[in-house]
Amino acid sequence: MLTGQIRNDIDKLWEKFWTGGITNPLTVIEQISYLMFARMLDMQEEVAERKAARTGKAVDRIFPDTPQGQLLRWKNFKNLSGKELHKHLKSEVYPFFATLGQKSDDQDGLGEEGTAIEALGHIGEYMQDADLEIKNESVLVSALEMVDELPLTQSDVKGDIYEYLLSKLTTAGINGQFRTPRHIIDAMIELADPQPTETVCDPACGTAGFLARTMEYLNRVYSSSEAEGGTWQDEDGNTHYSGDLLEPYRDHINKQMFWGFDFDTTMLRVSSMNMALHGVNGANILYQDSLSKSIKEHYPQQEQDFFDVILANPPFKGSLDETNTNPDVLGLVKTKKTELLFVAHILRALKLGGRAAVIVPDGVLFGSSKAHQQLRQELIENNQLEGIVSLPSGVFKPYAGVSTAILMFTKGGTTERVWFYDLQADGYSLDDKRTPLKGEGSNDLPDAIAQWKQYRKAVDEYLSHSRAGGNPFLPWEDKTQKAFVVDAKDIAVNKYDLSINRYKEVVYDEEQYEDPKAILKKLKALESEILADLNELEGML
Repeated sequence: MLTGQIRNDIDKLWEKFWTGGITNPLTVIEQISYLMFARMLDMQEEVAERKAARTGKAVDRIFPDTPQGQLLRWKNFKNLSGKELHKHLKSEVYPFFATLGQKSDDQDGLGEEGTAIEALGHIGEYMQDADLEIKNESVLVSALEMVDELPLTQSDVKGDIYEYLLSKLTTAGINGQFRTPRHIIDAMIELADPQPTETVCDPACGTAGFLARTMEYLNRVYSSSEAEGGTWQDEDGNTHYSGDLLEPYRDHINKQMFWGFDFDTTMLRVSSMNMALHGVNGANILYQDSLSKSIKEHYPQQEQDFFDVILANPPFKGSLDETNTNPDVLGLVKTKKTELLFVAHILRALKLGGRAAVIVPDGVLFGSSKAHQQLRQELIENNQLEGIVSLPSGVFKPYAGVSTAILMFTKGGTTERVWFYDLQADGYSLDDKRTPLKGEGSNDLPDAIAQWKQYRKAVDEYLSHSRAGGNPFLPWEDKTQKAFVVDAKDIAVNKYDLSINRYKEVVYDEEQYEDPKAILKKLKALESEILADLNELEGML
């Protein structure tokens, strides 16, 4: 959470971009990202210089150790005048970004955790086509001043800064695309419960919301108490988490834990910066169409049996050219529909025992085509489809009104029962405004998460006691409740239909009506009163 002052500063800068002629929110974020990148490179260099001074070893530099090279550093150009600054960034600094991709191959371990970011690697690769689009010199100077004042040395605040910038996209959209609401992402992460020893992937990562919020979740779960210094509050009452208990896993988190794929280079640039600002130096944010057959050539290891956890909100609309689609995915489900192909791809990419939480349109749950039934049968018979959370249709407004659900499944085994939850409120109004709501009944998400955890505990107890003794699933046998369990055999006989309305039982309140003769008698009495009033009125004329 950010202090009010930082939020106000970002809002003011956003307004300056707008009045300066840059109205596309994604362009604004890109331009701010470039400036953050330039500053972080300089921070990286300063840390390397301090380390070299302590150890007596040579500095492993990012910038050339020449007068011209030193002018590329943030501290040496940030005070230039507007016109001179614009020319220097466009002709010298941004072209320098294009050289970092090659340099990153032999750079490893630069910087110290918590004080600077290893901003090379994939980020440098996607910064190669960086271009300065800020034409207004006063806007450019204001942008540099604000970025220079941002507390980028505070690892827990860096991510919040970028999240706040990205939140601007929810109100403006990105060329028809839309971000998954942050509270839905957080709920899905809670449901999947990723661990710091695992590998986590989003095959259609966009701005890397799932991956960045997973890092925040880990920081929150793996922080010591306030008394031990791992948690603290700022002047606005916001709680911050250091993630100090993650230190034994830090190398894995930085290099191997996070994987994101997308074929939009702008999104890759934004998501790479998002991960860096969340303290993940070497997130594997990679250019790739996850459904294309080229993934077998470019990422053969990651294409099958690789990930422990997959979190995704893949594209719903559109159909793919079959000739360019991964044939192994088509082997699971013969279709052109992206929503079905992505679920099949996710199944392949998971390790045996790996788990996923994926948003799908309701059509995936009840579609009658052969491909729809084939995929659902695969989930039920050859894997463990464990839970389905039905979401209200307004969750993605104003960009889409389609009804959706969260599928939770584990690769391998077979399904015995499926846990359903009928989520009717997510804490926001379900109209285009999506206004935050408070009060009882305004948010089912906390209850859904709590009941899911209780259910998973019941499953573990059931399995650990060799399926003996009592019925641990008794609390979910009542199908009139929001959460209930359905036997997989009942699903199979319904053509593997997974729509919640197929199994939820609705209790109707019985209405009591008067006897028709009594109602008729009352009507006659009313008619008599009306006739008497009319006769009285006639006598007055």
